[in-house]
Amino acid sequence: MLKWGVTASLAAALVLGAAPVSAQNKQVPELVRCDESIGTIALVDSDSAGWTQWNLGSPRQMINQLAAESGCFTPHSPASGDPAKFLVTAIAGSQEEVDQGVEIGKSVATEALLRSGAAGSVLGRVPFAGAALGMFGGLGGKKKTVAAGLRVVSPATGQAIAAGTGSVRKSTLNFRSSGYGWAATAAGAAGYADSKDGRMLTEAFILAFNQLVEQRALLDSVPDAAPATQEAAAIVAIDTAMRAGPAADQAEVRTLRAGTELTPTGERDGLFIEVTDNYGTKGWVSVEDLQ
Repeated sequence: MLKWGVTASLAAALVLGAAPVSAQNKQVPELVRCDESIGTIALVDSDSAGWTQWNLGSPRQMINQLAAESGCFTPHSPASGDPAKFLVTAIAGSQEEVDQGVEIGKSVATEALLRSGAAGSVLGRVPFAGAALGMFGGLGGKKKTVAAGLRVVSPATGQAIAAGTGSVRKSTLNFRSSGYGWAATAAGAAGYADSKDGRMLTEAFILAFNQLVEQRALLDSVPDAAPATQEAAAIVAIDTAMRAGPAADQAEVRTLRAGTELTPTGERDGLFIEVTDNYGTKGWVSVEDLQ
């Protein structure tokens, strides 16, 4: 159960959308805290790797640090043999790039929230007036902004479940303050603490993380992924994508790098086979993209 929560607007915010959480109001963000973990998360970098434009590395270590520090998620350990409950894709770049990245899950997540009956609970727990599910709103703006997004996919269904975004024009975090040691630790884990852009991106991911956790009622409704079957492994030959269905025009579940090991489920449709990754994420991939 979350330690804090503030009532927000009615379900109209879900349909109309709102601006993403932003640090431009100069309020120093606090990391949301949870009494117990929502579930395990496995981090995946977005295909665009937008953080490279600021000469920064992957934010995965930082997000895992935020998950552990907050107590809201448990970083997944592949050695456990159990699939992760959530597959989280990290996105960074301009506001427009992040908006496009999280937009992929908009219709699926919105429909899932309405059908789950969790909309009222989610809206009541968002601590930013008018920001309920703001990750579905337009980002826009002409000024330079560092933006970040986190998109959650359920490995059990292969569908996008929720997303959070944050945007920063000037960092408000003071990494030297004793009260923000957790922020310095998170930034340091990804090598972000030594640059202005790195500190801004750290704050943007904190805002995105907080917004994601505020959708706990929806995340709690996600079923656990079934353990992967012990079939002969299939190796990805080229950079490609896992699809939601057996066709090249189906929605992308996740990107796949050359060399990724997949486990076939035994289902086949034309040139596509159904597979699971080592996180338990299920989807379809063309045999022409495999070794």
